[in-house]
Formats: sequence, C-alpha cells, structure tokens
Amino acid sequence: MEYRRLGKSGLQLSVLSFGSWLTFGKQVGDATADELMTVAYDHGVNFFDNAEIYSRGQSEIVMGEILKKKSWRRDSYVVSSKVFFGLGGSDLRPTQKGLSRKHVVEACEQSLERLQVDYLDLFFCHRHDKQTPVEETVWTMHNLIQQGKILYWGTSEWTAAEIMEAHLVAQRHSLIGPTMEQPQYNMLERFKVEEDYQLLYTSLGLGTTVWSPLASGVLTGKYNEGFVKETRLGIEGLEWLKDRTLAQANLERARKLTVFAKEIGLSMPVLAIAWCLKNEHVSSVILGASKAAQLVENFQALEARNKLTPEIMDRIELILLNKPKRSDF
Repeated sequence: MEYRRLGKSGLQLSVLSFGSWLTFGKQVGDATADELMTVAYDHGVNFFDNAEIYSRGQSEIVMGEILKKKSWRRDSYVVSSKVFFGLGGSDLRPTQKGLSRKHVVEACEQSLERLQVDYLDLFFCHRHDKQTPVEETVWTMHNLIQQGKILYWGTSEWTAAEIMEAHLVAQRHSLIGPTMEQPQYNMLERFKVEEDYQLLYTSLGLGTTVWSPLASGVLTGKYNEGFVKETRLGIEGLEWLKDRTLAQANLERARKLTVFAKEIGLSMPVLAIAWCLKNEHVSSVILGASKAAQLVENFQALEARNKLTPEIMDRIELILLNKPKRSDF
C-alpha cells in the first residue's frame, strides 16, 4: 500500500480507502461487511469512510460493531463521518439536518455513539448549507476540534468558491479551516477535481478523498449491453444518479474503454481506479464493494498504475474527450 498526505496536513492516508455507502446495513450482510473491512485493513487500508445518512445511520452501527470486536489499534486507522442530511426520510424536523451548530454538534455525538469511537478522525460537511451562515459552521467545527471530538474537518461536493469562503472566515477569526474535500471523481466526472479546485491545491493545500472511481459501476463495463437490475443504480432513491451516470455518451465511453483495457492487459475496474491514482491531487480513492473478490481485484490498481504511461494516458484522453480546459492533469 502507498500512503499520501491529506493535503497540507501531516495525516497520511492509504491511497486506496474503503467506504460503506449503499452497502453496509443495506446491500450486504454484517458478516460480509466484516470480511470486506478485514480484507481492506489486511491490504494496508487505513481509512474507512462513513456518513450519518448512509442507510439512515445503520451503516455506522455496522461499522462500529466491526471496529469494536477487532484487535486493531485505534491509532492504526482513520474513520470518518459526514453531516448535513441527517438520517434522511421525509419526517425530519428542521433541526435534524443542515449545518447549524445544533445539528452539527448533535450529529457528531450521534455518529460517535453509532461508531463506538471516542473521536472522529475526519468530519465532512456533506453538502453546502445555504440556510446557515458559513461562520457558524466554521466556528462549530473549530470548537469540535478543540474539544477533541474530531481531528480534521472538511467538505463534500462544495464548490471552490464555497471552500474558499470557509477558509477566509477561518483566517479572519484565527480558526482551523477545512483540510479536505470529498468530491466525486472518475473518468466521467472530472470538473471539480481537475478544474474547479486547481487554485485550492496550491493556495490552501487542499486534500481530496474522492468517491465513485467506477462511476457507480458504469466503468466496470457491467452496463455495456444495457441496464442490469439489482445493482446500485437500481436502488430506490438513486434515480438522479442513474439518469446522469447512464447517459448515452458515458456508455459509449465505457464500451470503448473496456476494449482498450483488454488491449493493455487490465480489467476495466482496475484501469479506472489506476487512472484516478495518477492524479497527484487525489489523496485517497474510496473503494466500495459488495464482495471480497471485487475488493481484492481493485487493489491491483496500485501496480497497474505503472502501465499508465504518458502515451497510454493520451490514448485514454482520445476515448474520453472530456478533459477540462484548464486542467494540467
């Protein structure tokens, strides 16, 4: 396993990490969840990603039970949660979601309880909250760090302008600003990581823990011949993701990439993950899997990255034809 610093911080994360979105407490049983985390840890993964909204809190409960019974030293792994959506559902009261001081503090306490840990290593603002002043959220995160309940805080799916505003507030009041951002990043979704955040890498030392390197399965090739039922894109409530991800242009790219991957001796998932690792601004790529064999295959991306020479990367660009204009990646 290789480790990279999380932006300008001193925290080193495994370049491949493991997340529980759509799997723990929903798609896989608890025994499989245990097996997946064990395989990940044994392969050197030290970052496990979670959120309050995942399976309406059940994902954190499952992960917490696994961490409780393992003999892993607490200082050997990093665990995260995210705040914004609450536990989901249409019955939430206004104080049970968003980034107000009340919800952020209570969500943190609830995540600590579900995960059965004394502190969160990483705590993300899962979306930007237009209803709450940024000053309130920054102060709250700073206070949680001072109280020892979280070690680093960051954002997820924020724009560069929104992240910069949080940093300016932190600088103005001598507070601890956000260390990292968690955006979607893959061969089909490139704008934020490769263009929008460009100035933040140098000016702020922004770290990124990217999600969906396989574009919800599209970059495995499973949808090349049409939609496959009983996959994550078929889960109720993810219609927005299905419609966007299964756009015809994306499917055409996936078909061509599958042929190209075979040509250079790689599986499509391994190629897609290795491609993400080539970007030096990516601190860690979050993997998701429902089977141990899938996860083990994904780890081959570490070695496969060496096959992605400048010439190979250029050939991939000719297939994708979606490189952001300002990107130097």
